[in-house]
Amino acid sequence: MILHLPNIFTLFRVALIPVLVVMYFWHSPYRETIITGIFVTAAVTDWLDGFLARRMNAASALGAFLDPVADKLVVSTALVLLASDGAVLDRVLHPMPFAVAVAIIIGREIVVSALREWMAEFGERCAVAVGKLGKFKTAFQMTAISVLLYGKPLYGIPIFRLGEILLYLASLLTLWSMVEYLRAAVPYWNENN
Repeated sequence: MILHLPNIFTLFRVALIPVLVVMYFWHSPYRETIITGIFVTAAVTDWLDGFLARRMNAASALGAFLDPVADKLVVSTALVLLASDGAVLDRVLHPMPFAVAVAIIIGREIVVSALREWMAEFGERCAVAVGKLGKFKTAFQMTAISVLLYGKPLYGIPIFRLGEILLYLASLLTLWSMVEYLRAAVPYWNENN
């Protein structure tokens, strides 16, 4: 199996997950900067592997499988870390909407992955391919999570509160994009049931 550069970036992103978890629980004055840097590196390699795959004409079945899995693993891990952190829950406006936003984002990823798998059985995976809304949603999520991981005020800006608000907006975009995917799949449900 020959690994192209885009797939190496994807595997690197997966390898960053345990590093993120370990560093999240590491007590250091630089903790927030380090974990934010790890997450931002993962987010940049998410963009970079897709860009390079298109640019180098190196798209592969392995990459098509690994890329969305790596993205979902990184996002879900970061969200679980945040939602299970008592210090984070003490800082949010209210823990329930925060937990609901996290559940929406992770739940949507599971639903859309299952939908794509189901559509692939009929050779219609492209009907639920990532569109502009999905890419916009991902960018919003990555920004919200990065800001929440950093969490410290920056130049007088209440970064944590901004991240919380961005996460709520990201969860709304997440729901909207899930509805769009489900709507695209409805004609195939009728044909294959």
